[in-house]
Amino acid sequence: MADTLVFTIIAADRPGLIEQIARTVNEHEANWLGSRMGQLSGMFAGMIQVEGDRSQLGELKSALESLPDLTVVVESGSGNAMSPSESQRTITMLGLDRPGIVREVSASLVQQQLNVLELETGIFQAAMTGKPMFHGRAVVEAPEGQDWGKLAEDLERVSMSLGVDIELVDED
Repeated sequence: MADTLVFTIIAADRPGLIEQIARTVNEHEANWLGSRMGQLSGMFAGMIQVEGDRSQLGELKSALESLPDLTVVVESGSGNAMSPSESQRTITMLGLDRPGIVREVSASLVQQQLNVLELETGIFQAAMTGKPMFHGRAVVEAPEGQDWGKLAEDLERVSMSLGVDIELVDED
C-alpha cells in the first residue's frame, strides 16, 4: 500500500507554478491524487494530495520544501478519516456580503460537532445593483444519527439574523 503526503503551497501567482510543482511530484514518482487550488489577491494557494513509495515521498518532501519563492507545508497523510457510518450534507449560502457570515454558520456547525470537509466562498457583483454578493458552499459530515433537523433550525435562525439564504441539502 502506498503512503500519502498532503501539502499546501502559497506563492505570488505566476505562469508555470503548477507545472513546477507537478514536475517535482512526477520526478519523485508520486501520483497526484487530488487538489484544490486558486488565486486570491494575487497569491496562488493550494492543497495537494499525492501518493507513492515512502522513500520517494521523503525525497519529494525535501524537494518541495526547497522550491524557490514558494511556501510549502508538507504532512504525511492518514487516509480517509470518514467512516462508512458517517453521513454528509451540503450547505449553500447566498446573500448581500457582510462580515460574520462564515463565523455564524461555522458556529452552528461546531455546536453540533460537525466536521467541515469542504468550504468554498466568494464574492461577486449583483447584476442589477452592483452590490457585493456573498456565495458559499460547505460540505459537512457527522456520525450516523445526526439530528439534521436541529442543524436546519439553527441555520434558519442564522439566515434570518444575517439576511442570507442558507440551505441544507441531503448528499446521501
